[in-house]
Amino acid sequence: MSPGSTRKVAVVGVALSDCGRIDHATSFALHAQAARRALADSGLGKGLVDGLASAGVGTLAPIEIADYLGLRPTWVDSTTVGGSTWEVMAAHAADAIAARHANAVLLVYGSTARADLKAGRRTATLSLGAHGPAQFEAPYGHTLVAKYAMAARRHMHQYGTTLEQFADIAVQTRANALHNPHAMYRAPITVDDVLGGPVIADPFTKLHCCVRSDGGCAVLLAGEEYVADAVKPPVWVLGSGTAVSHATMSEWEDFTVSPAAVSGARAFRRAGVTPQDIEVAELYDAFTYMPLVALEDLGFCAKGEGGAFVADGRLTIGGELPVNTDGGGLSACHPGMRGLFLLVEAVRQLRGEAEEGRQVRGRDGGPPRLALASGTGGWFCSSGTLVLGRD
Repeated sequence: MSPGSTRKVAVVGVALSDCGRIDHATSFALHAQAARRALADSGLGKGLVDGLASAGVGTLAPIEIADYLGLRPTWVDSTTVGGSTWEVMAAHAADAIAARHANAVLLVYGSTARADLKAGRRTATLSLGAHGPAQFEAPYGHTLVAKYAMAARRHMHQYGTTLEQFADIAVQTRANALHNPHAMYRAPITVDDVLGGPVIADPFTKLHCCVRSDGGCAVLLAGEEYVADAVKPPVWVLGSGTAVSHATMSEWEDFTVSPAAVSGARAFRRAGVTPQDIEVAELYDAFTYMPLVALEDLGFCAKGEGGAFVADGRLTIGGELPVNTDGGGLSACHPGMRGLFLLVEAVRQLRGEAEEGRQVRGRDGGPPRLALASGTGGWFCSSGTLVLGRD
């Protein structure tokens, strides 16, 4: 390999910190726990890490996190675009490694969102500020969940999507959580359970919305020459795409289209594959509307057909397109910007490491060969999509 050549990039380590109900740990401690576990998973030394990507904690993230972890990176990223932050950061990191600006980049996240709420250190409603464009919506109390709920109503009006179809996403996601020992909620639910719950923002009831949890995770990416020293088989970054859309609802051209329509097309093109080649998908699911629209925009079905597409258990472990195989944000965990968890789960599925009953089988009978992780930020304001594959 010549010094100026572009090199392949692999995910060589992934890990979760303790997740769920963590009352006696700081977010910094969860960062450190996830980072140590990801390095152990890779078998590579801490000294190899010369890049760090982190967001969501402290005033000078990732500097504060690097200091806490005892790292002195020469490449950093603190891009913050909500739930898609980590897919966007992973795309940046892969580009940096391919261009030899870094050798190994650690993406790490930790949050005590649930514990902080329980202890009174924060309120249930997260303020995103009332400056700039947001000042024109803030006086009307248009919360995050209300924005998604209004968009869901538009999809229902425009395409005839039903509440039962949205609810079925929550049911299938809970079914995927059944065999995940780390999921916060594992007991099966029905469509009637979802529809009969307390209304949070019409048309969403409680089970249409993600859980609130604590937790963290980490992902280590490295150049191809380090793969031989790793203890786990590599998962290659085959293609990525990022996109942003609007800052306010008034600037959103179509409530039924997300920026995944752009990021997904770019990721597939760069990877040289199509949606039909994907065997498992990890999609952001703060609310049931999100994966339905993502499935349409990523090309798994036509626009307006998402409701019909999710029927008949298609999203379950044994379904035609397993989605959110760990139970997703709707059942497993959701500590805040959950996008990094999508990458961890996609890698574990490709490696064949998921627990019995939760491991997806690919078309050749073994673990899947191609996976997709697509994160969404804000109220469909941003999107990052990665195509991952194994040898």
